[in-house]
Amino acid sequence: MDILKTACLVLYFSILTILSVYGAHRLYMLLLYYRHKKDVPQPAGGPDFRPMVTVQLAVFNEVNVIERLMDHVVRMRWPKEKLEIQLLDDSTDDTVRVAQAICEKYRALGYDISYIHRDDRTGFKAGALNHGLKSAKGEFVAMFDADFLPTEDFLENAVPHFADDKVAFIQGCWDHLNRDFNILTQVQAILLDGHFVFEHTARNRSKAFFNFSGTAGMWRVSAIADAGGWEHDTITEDADLSYRAQLKGWRGVYLKDLVVPAELPVEVNAFKSQQHRWAKGNAQVIRKLMKTIWTSKASLHTKLECWFHLTANCNYMLMVALAIIMVPCMILRAGTPWYVLLATDGPFFLLNAVSVGLYFGLSQREVSNNKNWTSRLKYIPGLMSLGIGLALNQAKAVLEGFFTDNIEFKRTPKLGVDAQGNTASKRAYKVPKSLVTFLELGFAFYYFGALLVAIYIRKWASVPFLWLFFSGFAYISFMSLADVKIFRRLAMEELPEHDAEHTFVQ
Repeated sequence: MDILKTACLVLYFSILTILSVYGAHRLYMLLLYYRHKKDVPQPAGGPDFRPMVTVQLAVFNEVNVIERLMDHVVRMRWPKEKLEIQLLDDSTDDTVRVAQAICEKYRALGYDISYIHRDDRTGFKAGALNHGLKSAKGEFVAMFDADFLPTEDFLENAVPHFADDKVAFIQGCWDHLNRDFNILTQVQAILLDGHFVFEHTARNRSKAFFNFSGTAGMWRVSAIADAGGWEHDTITEDADLSYRAQLKGWRGVYLKDLVVPAELPVEVNAFKSQQHRWAKGNAQVIRKLMKTIWTSKASLHTKLECWFHLTANCNYMLMVALAIIMVPCMILRAGTPWYVLLATDGPFFLLNAVSVGLYFGLSQREVSNNKNWTSRLKYIPGLMSLGIGLALNQAKAVLEGFFTDNIEFKRTPKLGVDAQGNTASKRAYKVPKSLVTFLELGFAFYYFGALLVAIYIRKWASVPFLWLFFSGFAYISFMSLADVKIFRRLAMEELPEHDAEHTFVQ
């Protein structure tokens, strides 16, 4: 029993130590951000810098949002003779008809629009982008996913930075069309705000590498070619290319104030699928580039930031291990005085809780310009809980990225939902449930039992943490199983059986 207890506690505190290192790094990101907050990137060019620009819209089965996307793209202020739009459509459903019609509509109004359809999805999004580049007229390419709504001044604000011939790419800041739709979208918005407000800004302005986010940004075509082009051996082709370009000596520029709204997933399975893809892709980039990064001539600061960015999702494997052993550790230490537990465990949990609270809480102050931001702080516990509930989904993604060669790009279904809950949806692209959902449900019951045990043995200090684990796994699993009800609420039609090949499995 003593050996078991010792082994359990060693593993327990080892996990807490590693997680605390990442918590401390989160606080370091805050320090870097506020140190460089006023170092706003200035464009090298002026309003007379008007090169040829190609806008690439890579879509796949986006019938719900394709018209909305195109309507916003054509509103961007740029000389028509200097603007080309490529609709790169790999769709297999009614999106093809709708996309062709919207292209014909705007072509008749004088816009240079190419509709490019592939019969196969070789390379998925990366393949579509490469295919479009073969005929692109622009010196620079802007890219928007189907759920993004570029603002009228996007090109006017982004393009002048390319007057500096060392700049490879520009990344804008994501905003959220439907932040207030439900609790899930509120929490997602805060998660993304932390990344786009603090992480991108801190890294870019401190001269470290940062990753292109795949949309709401632009690239210099010659930089894409110099870095080796869009490669499809990872499913986060955006991070892959941006790191390869920076390793070649190119620079990226992050424009925090260049805000582009986008639609957040409103149901849990779509959210899990998106997060799964990002985590798996980053693991693939680790396999592909981490050795090159560490042996490069980049600064130690840059190498460490690459490490913390790319390995962040690996912590989910530690979270799964922690979720398994935390309850046995609690039971094995049933006779330990509360003040001893406070002294040994307290600093770890305090550091992680404080780092999460400050990081994501302060992000809301930044995005709201210090107005009414405190009303969003009530979602921080939900954010912590959701992060725990995602652990199994993300751990599976990381393991797949490290140990499999599967590079299938699994899109996130878009419904055309706005903040008021209105939708232009014509079809429900369902994300089938996976076995992971039932494992999550098992963990929910496991932690419900642990809560009862903690109350019975009067481990009151453990109750809040056990509740976070229980609520996280319960929410993720129950809402995953309840997706059909959400589709019904949105008045969506079920995906026909003959379209079953267009569903997406995690």
